Amino acid sequence: MAYPESRDYSVSKSRKYPRSSEVTIDDSLPESKSTQKFKLSQKRKTLPVQFSVNGHLSPWPTYASCQTILQNRKPCSDDGQKRTSWQQQSIGVAKPRYLEQLENYLRKELLLLDLGTDSAQELRLQPYREVFEFFIEDFKTYKPLLSSIKNAYEVMLAHQREKIRALEPLKAKLITMSEDCNERILAMRAEEKYEIAMLKKEKMNLLKLIDKKNEEKISLQSEVSKLRKNLAEEYLHYLTERDARKILIADLNELRYQREDMSLAQAPGVWGEDPVKLTLALKMTRQDLTRTQMELNTMKANFGDVVPRRDFEMQEKTNKDLQEQLDSLRADYEEVRKEHEILLQLHMTTLKERDQFSSELQDIQRTSTPRPDWTKCGDIVAGGPDRWQVLAEGKNSDQLVDVLLEEIGEGLLREKDFFPGLGYGEAIPPFLRFDGPVQNKKPSKKDVVNLLKDAWKERLAEEQKEKFPDFFFNFLERRFGPSDAIAWAYTIFENIKLFRSNEVMSQFYAILMGKLTESVYINQKETTAQLLKEMINADSQNEGLITMEQLSTILRNTFPVKTEEHIQELMEAAGWHPNSSNADLFDYRLLFTENEEGQSEPFVQKVWEQYMVEKDEYLQELKQELGLELYEDVTLAKMRRALMTIDPTLDKQNLNTHLSWAFQIPVSEMPEDEDENIVTRLQTAMERLYMTDVKRTGPRESEYES
Repeated sequence: MAYPESRDYSVSKSRKYPRSSEVTIDDSLPESKSTQKFKLSQKRKTLPVQFSVNGHLSPWPTYASCQTILQNRKPCSDDGQKRTSWQQQSIGVAKPRYLEQLENYLRKELLLLDLGTDSAQELRLQPYREVFEFFIEDFKTYKPLLSSIKNAYEVMLAHQREKIRALEPLKAKLITMSEDCNERILAMRAEEKYEIAMLKKEKMNLLKLIDKKNEEKISLQSEVSKLRKNLAEEYLHYLTERDARKILIADLNELRYQREDMSLAQAPGVWGEDPVKLTLALKMTRQDLTRTQMELNTMKANFGDVVPRRDFEMQEKTNKDLQEQLDSLRADYEEVRKEHEILLQLHMTTLKERDQFSSELQDIQRTSTPRPDWTKCGDIVAGGPDRWQVLAEGKNSDQLVDVLLEEIGEGLLREKDFFPGLGYGEAIPPFLRFDGPVQNKKPSKKDVVNLLKDAWKERLAEEQKEKFPDFFFNFLERRFGPSDAIAWAYTIFENIKLFRSNEVMSQFYAILMGKLTESVYINQKETTAQLLKEMINADSQNEGLITMEQLSTILRNTFPVKTEEHIQELMEAAGWHPNSSNADLFDYRLLFTENEEGQSEPFVQKVWEQYMVEKDEYLQELKQELGLELYEDVTLAKMRRALMTIDPTLDKQNLNTHLSWAFQIPVSEMPEDEDENIVTRLQTAMERLYMTDVKRTGPRESEYES
């Protein structure tokens, strides 16, 4: 590497540094190559040596005077002499005059600056910059190096200045976002405090209810004790009454006997009978009385403690009522206790969920991006905010992105005058095989939809059916002639590929590209026609009106395997809501109308959506029944058994049709026995079945058995 020549500013070894600028600079002799290599290779730190205005070296150091100065002696010449060590000399030095002038100039400039403004630091650099420029101008030899150093610092300062200027809006945005986040956190905390207060209030109400129930229980227990005490008192009272009655009866009998004896003694002739006979009769009567009295006493002795049936039944009824009340209170208490435990568990779960949601919210606020403001699209989309509101109604963010892409793509498609031809490769569809530019016919969406409907009418009326892509191109040739057929093919293809949200275009594109078969479209149209026919038959007055109850019956008869949830969704799509009556009439013909762009009403769209969802569920259930991964092979026999398991009512014709599509075997060549040699990849079979009209024909196996 060639080093540039430099000047020798070495100082004489035989003398000390003078106090003033007495050391001269020798610009006449170039340095030797060994000296240059020595200075470049040795990165040793030396004390700075200043230059005076007239080009002399100044020995004045940057620190205080009268200190030891290390001088670097000039290395030896090229004859290979050894390098000398540093010499130390203790000398007294003073500032050079040029340095004092520069310092005075710098001090004056700094004093004149106004450091109270925002750009004080920028202004403070200017005097230093001017001093450095004076320094560069006076030292001619080092001027390129010093200028490059100055320019490098200036470029870096400008770069940092631009970076700061760019970061200032971000700083303001960061402050705004921080304030918004703080406000949201405060709002969430206030809401949580309100919820906690409400839960505490509810808890206190429940505790009060429990205390009230406990008080009622204690009151009932005290009432039962009181009733028992009253019953014992009544029992003692009845015992006393019984004994008193016995004594009274005995006294009454004794008095009656005495009265009879006295009457017989006073009037013996009253009876007109024989006294002996009367005495005998009296004796027999007394014996009967004695026997009766003994039986009465026996009865009283045996049944004296027995409570009367009326009182017993009354007390039993009272006791039963009290027992039922006690059982009811116990059941209420247990229910309240269980509800209290459930509420406590729910409260703990709510607290955990709140903490989890709070942490998730913080993570989302830290990592997520803000949701887009879709209303801004109204100023860009053709038709203004009103049309955008119609397009965006009832759609999620993913669907809104599709709508926006369609609107943008429609504008770009309108601007294109020609399409580039795709060539004649095998991967190119037959109706697009062309080399060269193709004219864009620029039809409206309405024209494209009408053209596709005409194509479907001709296709359904066709007897000798050819492949759908070939039919499509032949249809365009018949409609527009061979010269414009390829242009219309490219134009229609680009339109149906772009407008995926349009029902007619998306179905036609899927069938044209082989993603679905024609049977899917035909089944959809037949189902719609069947529904309309059933509704017309239910319209006995031929007024175009039926009730919601009739609609529900028609849907259940037309779709016997649909779940109640899907039937409810179709009812809601038809205009039913929970507050409406089943006897309300509605115009069923409005359910099957289409707009000028071929878009169906929500009812027909819901029927199509449920068809695709049910197909996915059917195929997923088939995959689970097979128990295989998508990359594994499946035999025809195993596929047949799985289809019969998940759909027991599947007839032989539909079964063979499904197997024919899955294994690409003609129905006429379908083996009847359990052939284990016919296999295919499960993923391939599932994709083929998804393309065709596959649906459940009867209830599931569990429902079928029940």
